Amino acid sequence: MTEKRKGARSIKEIPPDILEQLNRGDIETANLTEWLAVDQRLLLENLLQQNNRTEYLKPVLENVDQLKKQTVNTINEAIGVGLLTLATKNKDDEFLQKLSVHPADLVRCWAAYTIGRNDVLQLNEKLNRIQTFACDTHFGVREICWMTVRPDISKNLDESLSILLEWTQHDNENVRRFASESTRPRGVWCEHINALKQNPGLGLEILESLRSDSSRYVQDSVGNWLNDASKSQPEFVVEICDEWLRESPTKETQYIVKKALRTIKK
Repeated sequence: MTEKRKGARSIKEIPPDILEQLNRGDIETANLTEWLAVDQRLLLENLLQQNNRTEYLKPVLENVDQLKKQTVNTINEAIGVGLLTLATKNKDDEFLQKLSVHPADLVRCWAAYTIGRNDVLQLNEKLNRIQTFACDTHFGVREICWMTVRPDISKNLDESLSILLEWTQHDNENVRRFASESTRPRGVWCEHINALKQNPGLGLEILESLRSDSSRYVQDSVGNWLNDASKSQPEFVVEICDEWLRESPTKETQYIVKKALRTIKK
């Protein structure tokens, strides 16, 4: 087993051969610095050449060029949605399948968008398919995949919360974390879910299931969820934290509560 690459601390420190491999899609990014350094246009061009789909390049890049704000995330979404549109039109399921198991993490992020933005799929089928990406070993894919279905979760909140409640019992900590992270009232890099900002109690069953989770990754997400809620409903969060400390005085719950109350205690 090879030792995991640590990755450079700044973009200019990335060795040229590593950057070339990243842009060819041969390897995963090792950290956020590398993730931000990948030229997604070049990666797309290389991917399409490798798979004899060069006719997809121009229309997808036109989507990217039309973006008002070009960031890693907006380009990621534009490419994913563009590939979905073209593959659907050409009944090219084989190509979409290749994306979802590609060695490059950013390509798997595009693949997540081909599911999350596929309007043919019902909500439960979308979530079922996106769970594979929620289990991904790469941080970038895990972050992007919940963003791809966030609009659907927001629009179909009751059904989503019911499905995701089951995910809180999953063996994989990444799946349990998805249940919390994808439903955060405010979230990061995404639109807020107003119903949860005004009435965070709607998501309480999911949080209760995770209030003493053994995974720090999950604990951070639950703490952040409640911290989000504290900005609009501080009394609710204080009450829940008091109750949890009485009923579940574990070190895991104590950690979550401390994180949850950080804005209130400022």
